[in-house]
Amino acid sequence: MLSDGRALARVPPPLLVGSGIVSVQVGAGLAGRLFTQVPPAAVTGLRLWTAAVIMIAIGGKGLPRMLRDMVRRRSWRDGAVAVAFGVSLAVMNFSFYQAFARIPLGIAVTIEFLGPLTVAVASSRRLIDLAWVVLAALGVALLARGGTHLASGAVPGSRGGSGLAVTGVAFALVAAAAWAAYILLSASTGRRLSGSSGLVIAMIIAALLVTPPGIAAGRAALLRPAVLGTGTLIGLLSSVIPYRFELEALRRIPARVFGIWLSLEPVAAAVVGLALLGESLAARDWAALSCVTVASAGAARGAAGTAQAPQA
Repeated sequence: MLSDGRALARVPPPLLVGSGIVSVQVGAGLAGRLFTQVPPAAVTGLRLWTAAVIMIAIGGKGLPRMLRDMVRRRSWRDGAVAVAFGVSLAVMNFSFYQAFARIPLGIAVTIEFLGPLTVAVASSRRLIDLAWVVLAALGVALLARGGTHLASGAVPGSRGGSGLAVTGVAFALVAAAAWAAYILLSASTGRRLSGSSGLVIAMIIAALLVTPPGIAAGRAALLRPAVLGTGTLIGLLSSVIPYRFELEALRRIPARVFGIWLSLEPVAAAVVGLALLGESLAARDWAALSCVTVASAGAARGAAGTAQAPQA
C-alpha cells in the first residue's frame, strides 16, 4: 500500500490521517517497550537509521546531482538550512524518547504539542488566538500543579524514580522547542531545495547525529536480531508510514483541516500508553491533555500553513 499511490488515493483522507496518528503512537508504544532492552538513545538511533535508509531509497536518486549543483553555485546557505533542519529533527526525536522514558506517553506528547501551537499562534494576527494561548497555558498549569507527584515519580504509569519525572518534563519541553524549529526549517528547506532532497539530507544528518549516543548506549545489544527487527518496525510505524499517509491526505484536504485532525494525537498517545504500556493518567492529566488538544485544534484552524508541520 505504501508503494501504490493509486491504492492510497482511494482511501478517504480521514482514514489516512487517523491511521497515521495511530501508526505514530503505536510505534512510540513499541519504543517504550524496547526501552526495557536498550536505552532510549539507542532506540532513537534505530528509528532514525531506518527512516534515513528508506528515505534514501525513495528520494535519494537525485541527491548527488543536487549536491554537485549546490557546490557549483556555492549555495552554502541552502545547505546550512538543510543541515539545521536535520539537527532539529535529531534533537526532537532524541528529546522525545528521553521524555517518555520517564513520564507517560500521553503527557509527553501533550507537552511536545506546545511547539507547533506556539508557531501557529505566532504566525497569526487574530485576537481569538490569545484564547488558545490561555487554554494551553491552563493545560500546562494543570500539569505543573501536579508537580508534586511528578517529582516523586508517582505519576501513574511513570517509569521514573524520584526527580526523573521532572527531567522527563524538561526533555518534553526541549522536544517542543525542537518541533517549533523543525516547522520553520522544514518550510525554509522546501523553498530552497527542490523535491525531497532537503528531507533526505535532513534525515541523514539526524541519523548521523544520534549515532554516537545511540551506539554508546546500545552497544552489543543493537546487534540482537529481535532489537534490530523491533527498531526497524518502529522506524516504519513512527516515520515512514505516517509521512506517506499524511502526504497523500494533504493532497486532498486543506492544511487547516489536517492540523485540526492531527490535534487528536495527544489523546491517541494517552490511549496507546494505557493499552501498550499500562500507563494510566490522573483526572488532572486528562484535563491538561484536553486543554492543549483543543487549543492546538483552534490554533490550527486559523494557521493553515503551519498545520503541515507534524509530518516529521
